[in-house]
Amino acid sequence: MKERFELTSGLQGETLLRKGMHRKGATRKQIRIAPDLNVVKIGGHGAIDYGRDVMYPLCEEIGKLSKKHQLLVVTGGGGRVRHIMDIGMDLGMPTGVLAELSAKISEQNAIMVSILLSKYNGTRIHTGDLLELPMLLKLGMLPVIHGTPPYGLYEHPARSDAVPAHRTDTGAFLIAEVIGAKSCIIGKNVDGLYTEDPLKNPDAEQIKDITAAELIKMDLEDLVIERMVVDLLASAVNIREVRIINCHKRGNIEKAINGKNVGTIIRAE
Repeated sequence: MKERFELTSGLQGETLLRKGMHRKGATRKQIRIAPDLNVVKIGGHGAIDYGRDVMYPLCEEIGKLSKKHQLLVVTGGGGRVRHIMDIGMDLGMPTGVLAELSAKISEQNAIMVSILLSKYNGTRIHTGDLLELPMLLKLGMLPVIHGTPPYGLYEHPARSDAVPAHRTDTGAFLIAEVIGAKSCIIGKNVDGLYTEDPLKNPDAEQIKDITAAELIKMDLEDLVIERMVVDLLASAVNIREVRIINCHKRGNIEKAINGKNVGTIIRAE
């Protein structure tokens, strides 16, 4: 058999699939691009869809916090995502097409939130701008980005239905992971994770602190956070916990930034 032409490197001749190679790579420390940054995800369904009564004071709170802490605001989609997905699924659209459609909604919300934050130097950025974050933060900018991961038509096929598994909670987590952020905070309209939807069952039990493995084992019927975040958390390098808070309650974001548990902490282990 004729020999392959090779370039000399540490991965020369590797298939990139060998288990031993992956163990070797795991021992090398990754660079944290923005280690002091707090990624704060503002849900479309949990906050933005409530309009000015919730968003005006919330944006004022975030704006003032940005003077003391490095923040990246990530926006969700909300009710309009559910509407477009409902129509798309009824028309038989593939999962990747649904991901493309839903991404447009969180982008619209990023535009609106960046404008609401304009007096605090709020500026809308795109996924391609993430490596510019260190410079933007040094310039005193408050960056706002939409949360839908850019899988688009390459979105992973859904296991049991057409709804994309990688949505805006997952996008916020992946952003925090790749830039090596200090924290990943997910803002919702409830006080954290519960055994059932507390808006439907007031007697539902709140879960204050839990590991990803424990949560997966519970196999709850409904979750306030995307299941993909829980799956990814176990293998994350930089982000080893995710905090779920009620962003309708003033002061919760800063408390979470300062390490207080004002909702639910899901830990990698």
